[in-house]
Amino acid sequence: MRRISKILAPLLLSTLLLVASCAQQPPSRFEPAQQESTQVKSGQAVTKDATQGAKFNRFFPASSDGYQRVFAQEKKGFAQAKLKKEGKEVAVLSINDISSNPTAADKYKQSSKKIGGYPSVEQGTKATAVLVSNRYQVKVQSRVPSFTASDREAWLQKFDFNGISQLK
Repeated sequence: MRRISKILAPLLLSTLLLVASCAQQPPSRFEPAQQESTQVKSGQAVTKDATQGAKFNRFFPASSDGYQRVFAQEKKGFAQAKLKKEGKEVAVLSINDISSNPTAADKYKQSSKKIGGYPSVEQGTKATAVLVSNRYQVKVQSRVPSFTASDREAWLQKFDFNGISQLK
C-alpha cells in the first residue's frame, strides 16, 4: 500500500498541475488597452500631408549665450529640442504642424499679443506659443522657475518664423 501511495501522490499532483496550467486564464485588465493601442492605423494622430519633423530643425535657434540646443525628438508633424544651460535642462523648444488638429489655432484668434508679427499666447504659467501661417505652433516651455516668460519670448524671437511660414 505504501508503494502505491508513493507512486500515486506524485502522479495526482502532476495531473493537477497539468490541468491547472491548461485552464483558460481570465483576460488581463490591461488587455483592452493593449488591443486599442495596437489597432492598425485607426484614428491616425497626424494627417498625411503633415510636414516631416526633419524639415523643422533648420528653423530652431542655434546654441548661444551659454545655452546649448540639443535636438530630442523628431517625427512627422513635430520636432523638439531641449535647451540646456550648464548641463541642466531649462526649457523645451518645439515646432508642431497643427494641420491634424485645426481647432488648436482657435486659441490664437483672441490673442492681442504678437511675437515676430505672429499671434502669441501663454499656455499656463510655463509655456508661450506662437502660431505661424495658421498652421505651425512654435512653443517654448520652461522646465525651471528661473526660465521666465520673458526668457521664453526672447527664445521664440530667435526662431526663423519667415522660414517656417514658407513650408508647405
